[in-house]
Amino acid sequence: MSRKSLVAPTLFTLFGLALLSGLGTWQVQRLHWKERLIAQRQAALAAPPVTLPTSLAAARALEFHPVRVTGRFRNDRELYLAAINERGDAGFQVLTPLLPADGAAVLVDRGFVPSERKAPASRAAGEPEGEVTVTGLLRLPPAGKSSWFVPDNRPDRNEWYWIDLPSMAAAAGIGAMLPFLIDADATPNPGGYPQGGQTPIALPNDHLQYALTWYGLAGTLLVFYILLVLRHRRVGDHK
Repeated sequence: MSRKSLVAPTLFTLFGLALLSGLGTWQVQRLHWKERLIAQRQAALAAPPVTLPTSLAAARALEFHPVRVTGRFRNDRELYLAAINERGDAGFQVLTPLLPADGAAVLVDRGFVPSERKAPASRAAGEPEGEVTVTGLLRLPPAGKSSWFVPDNRPDRNEWYWIDLPSMAAAAGIGAMLPFLIDADATPNPGGYPQGGQTPIALPNDHLQYALTWYGLAGTLLVFYILLVLRHRRVGDHK
């Protein structure tokens, strides 16, 4: 085997090492970013409840922060977001406009109901008529559908598959609505429904595993290259 025969494997190995090491380093950077995000979320969740902000700019600094608001639910304007709870049961998240004594309405995700409890009459005890105080987590709406396979919302049929606050406000007939929503906490509702406290809190953090995988592949590639070079030398010594 000539020295020229190692040119292609050497170039391939250098390219592969650069690519795999770069991917490993990128995952380490993502790991540090995710750790900061988890720390920020944990700090927000542990903070005491505050009053509602009045703008989207102020709300961005309070996502996942507990908030508290007092007002009246417009139970006749409920919206139903298709959902599956932690046990795998199909049903809906009940989203209801809450009208404070002063200020704009805010949409409250009151929690999960199974499909057979979608009709308000089937859970009348959990439909408060008077003034209530709601405590929950402030959530920012998504910029759009999370993926192409999420169905389109059907406002005309009150069928929702992703949060679209402007369309929801229009469908509910609510003029002024704050540009964020509240996920109600797990405080039990009369009759047991809706079941609050459904906010997914945990953030997956597999970046260290991914980084070790990429670095491991880079190490494996280097070992194969070294074995190839040693074999090349042994062949040369026997000529």
